[in-house]
Amino acid sequence: MTGDQQGNNREASEGSGSFLVTAAFLIAVAGGIAFLYAYWTSANNLFLGVALAVMLGGVGCGLVIWAHRLMENEEVTGPREPLESSIEERELLLEDFLGGEQRIGRRRLLGWMVVAVTSTLAAAFVSVLRSFGQAPTPVLKKAAWKRGDRLVTAEGKPVSVDALDLGSAIAVFPENRVGSLAAQTLLIRVKADLLRLPKERENWAPNGNVAFSRICTHAGCPIGLYETREHLLLCPCHQSTFNVLAAAAPTSGPAARALPQLPLYVDDQKNLRAAGDFSEPPGPGFWNLPS
Repeated sequence: MTGDQQGNNREASEGSGSFLVTAAFLIAVAGGIAFLYAYWTSANNLFLGVALAVMLGGVGCGLVIWAHRLMENEEVTGPREPLESSIEERELLLEDFLGGEQRIGRRRLLGWMVVAVTSTLAAAFVSVLRSFGQAPTPVLKKAAWKRGDRLVTAEGKPVSVDALDLGSAIAVFPENRVGSLAAQTLLIRVKADLLRLPKERENWAPNGNVAFSRICTHAGCPIGLYETREHLLLCPCHQSTFNVLAAAAPTSGPAARALPQLPLYVDDQKNLRAAGDFSEPPGPGFWNLPS
């Protein structure tokens, strides 16, 4: 193979290598941008993971191609005696030197791609550091209910003080946030004289209507089973039980905290309304640890 053929082959290899490296780095930048978007908008975790995989995979492929196609791998050993070059050899050297301008241009493009990829990786890394501070969306730390919120069913119908029969239960929500996970509440009607609530909660259950968060304090499962005869709420996940008459204190199972209670009052139209937020933040204790 002549020198010209070798040069042409090397030129073609570097050209295709530069194209592949640029494409891999562009994919990495796109994956990084998608990762940043997913992280800062609290998108689906699957999308977040795929974006991260694309970003890191693009960087890895680009570096491997760069090492195999663009890095010099020729080994030269042994001393050489000074040799004079002919005019023809000098002209060939000048021709090869001038032909390298295109390769230098490609290297400049690759340099900009390295800057873009590095910037994207740095932005993603700095963004992830935010997770060590305050949570991006501290929904569970916000008030689930506020005073004056009217209790409504899942269909949006207001609940009156006499709507439930004794021993019955129904899921309720704030009127303007039907379906809210943090605010989901179980309203139960019992005989008022059977309740053994703390003194400061004596007025929280008008006409025997008592309300507790539906989120189990053990692992966050929704509670929906009410045993009328024993006045017990049962979590279907790990079988924790809570005594409705005793402010939903746990009686068995792994749950160690009572269900947060929602204070109630009756308005002029005899509808039930919240007198404030839950007695404690809803959910397991670890949901409310400092971020």
